[in-house]
Amino acid sequence: MKLITLVEQLAGELDAAGVSFGHGTTNAFDEAVWLVLWHLGLPLDELDTHAERVLLPHEEAAARDLLRQRIATRKPAAYLTREAWLQGVPFYVDERAIVPRSFIAELLAEGILDPWLSDRTERVLDLCTGNGSLAVLAAMCYPDVEVDGADISEDALAVAGINVEKHGLQARVKLLQSDGLSALPGPYDLILCNPPYVNAQSMAALPAEYRAEPELALHGGADGMDFIRTLLQQAASRLSEHGVLVLEIGNERANFEQAFPRLEAVWLETSAGEDQVLLLTKEALA
Repeated sequence: MKLITLVEQLAGELDAAGVSFGHGTTNAFDEAVWLVLWHLGLPLDELDTHAERVLLPHEEAAARDLLRQRIATRKPAAYLTREAWLQGVPFYVDERAIVPRSFIAELLAEGILDPWLSDRTERVLDLCTGNGSLAVLAAMCYPDVEVDGADISEDALAVAGINVEKHGLQARVKLLQSDGLSALPGPYDLILCNPPYVNAQSMAALPAEYRAEPELALHGGADGMDFIRTLLQQAASRLSEHGVLVLEIGNERANFEQAFPRLEAVWLETSAGEDQVLLLTKEALA
């Protein structure tokens, strides 16, 4: 069987099974491509190059087995492959940490945050670092800065440690356990935060793929703002004079604006629009 034929068959099975996406892919075809190419050890962006390859029987059988695991367990594919990609950079991930998918990664890679930074930018914090992907990307994008990656979860920090070492950044990325900002005196010139922000009603309706992730990294209380309320009370005291906070809130803009009606936020455009990520200056927070 040709590789492309298998991909098309597996995509049909994923659709028929009603699995949910959003952990690296948005549809059944792309998910099938990911699973098949990963299993064969091929680059995930080279479908066209290998589409006509004829698979050996054991290759086909193993790819089908991987698909059966995806359907039976309803785990995100990243947990099955132990790999996730963000802005073209590979990261290790397992069930101890949320699958990385932050839109803040786009802002780092595309230089969208640069107008708020300067040659005085020396210290960056990735709060709620999870598997450490944003901390790693920040260190890659800004080679002269030191980065702290912080999380309340020891398990998540263990995963983050794997990624810091994977990318050879042990000298510039330090991992710290902290409940919010409590153990982080700062000051930081840039704080990145993709916190738990899913409201209670949305949590109850999450597909199984999202419930396979640590609830601690998702659930933000009744309106999704529990963690963010505490963060915004403390953030100004942890920022340098010209520091800024970049905060991802997903689909919770209405709840954010209801909770903080007088806060002057700058909404940053991402591939998902202008209501997913916001920027707050120290002045606005104070």
